[in-house]
Amino acid sequence: MSDRPGWRQLSELLGLGPWPPVDLEMDFDQYVLACVLSRALEEIDAGEATATEATGLTQAELRDILNDSFPAPTSHAFRLEEVCDVEPGLEEELLRDLLLAHARAGDSASVRFAKIIARRALRHDHLWRELGLFDRVELTRLLATHFPTLAAGNTNNMRWKRYLYRKLCEAEGFSLCTAPTCRECKDLESCFCPEEGENVRVEAK
Repeated sequence: MSDRPGWRQLSELLGLGPWPPVDLEMDFDQYVLACVLSRALEEIDAGEATATEATGLTQAELRDILNDSFPAPTSHAFRLEEVCDVEPGLEEELLRDLLLAHARAGDSASVRFAKIIARRALRHDHLWRELGLFDRVELTRLLATHFPTLAAGNTNNMRWKRYLYRKLCEAEGFSLCTAPTCRECKDLESCFCPEEGENVRVEAK
């Protein structure tokens, strides 16, 4: 776990030194949070977003995560004292509601990831990259863990962001796609082809 890009990068950015060994099965959620927070730090340092804008979480939620889940006080790096909570726009709220409808009952972590995923899905790159994950497989695991019924419906291995928006259209009773079937669609490869360059960000680091 500790050699994964998001995990390692967060440690380096915060000057925490080597992270202790982590049980991948027990701490996958913490690993994903580290990846998301590393992306948030990139945007904060670039002046592109605040911590709440980058994650979709409230100041209080971020403070709790940093205090409870990481090995040293790190809130100063995220400048939480300077940020305000940001209300989601309509598109983000619809995505969040879709995820929450399939979240594990009574699981606060699933609620938190619904907010994070809905916010990061508004970015332009592949969703797994915008979450700072190593590859698409990790995103599949995250969705299957916290939104099992939603993830189970992606039987044709559609790209996850496309799939979420497809489900959103279905729930709202309309479709942005005019093709009668996927096989007849001229954009078939955009939805189903392998996501090229999966390790480009990794190698760049």
